Amino acid sequence: MIELRDVARIYNQGQPNEVAAVRGVSLKLPAGRACVIKGPSGSGKTTLLMLIACMARPTSGRVLLDGEVVSALPEHFMARERRHTFGFIFQRFNLIRGLSVMENIMLPAYPDGMPFGTLRNRARELLQRLQLTHRAQAPVEELSGGEAQRVAIARALINDPPWIIADEPTANLDSQLVLRLLEELAALKADGKSLIITSHDPRVFEADLVDMVVEMEDGRVVSVSER
Repeated sequence: MIELRDVARIYNQGQPNEVAAVRGVSLKLPAGRACVIKGPSGSGKTTLLMLIACMARPTSGRVLLDGEVVSALPEHFMARERRHTFGFIFQRFNLIRGLSVMENIMLPAYPDGMPFGTLRNRARELLQRLQLTHRAQAPVEELSGGEAQRVAIARALINDPPWIIADEPTANLDSQLVLRLLEELAALKADGKSLIITSHDPRVFEADLVDMVVEMEDGRVVSVSER
């Protein structure tokens, strides 16, 4: 369970250009479910996602993971929480150019010092699962959009996190790739992963795999619907 208690995030606080990106959000996100946070550009959904995933601290309020406050942890503990709790699928994939597919997938696990052979075997298993074994040594700049998407998913899974975070994952995909992504997300949910997705794409928030839709506007949650 992830819980937000009266969370706010203000940029440039006290300055003439102060912006309240998130305003007094209280929300509970149960584990084992797929939640979509939707809203127009500028509604605060990406900022809220960053707060949930320990990528930013709230200006006020608290973020709890399984009943424990994580938003006030020292930075090195927050970084460890990010690595072990969350796997990230970014809008533009954020793959590291100049590195191979295999190297990109393994990268998030390096700070934990896993034995290299164990890590490589884990990456190979993910490549096989996502039908990318033949591209293991390819530079990521040579990948198609669909291949880059699957590499991003494999990288998100390398530390076997319980929560998968996807920020506007369909923004740069055609219809066929959107369907493939939804199939992959549904498979992750069936494997017991918890999903949090930001999107204003109806193909995502109306998908059968989604259990909960949180709608945001002007930094506030305006509705929560469950299925």
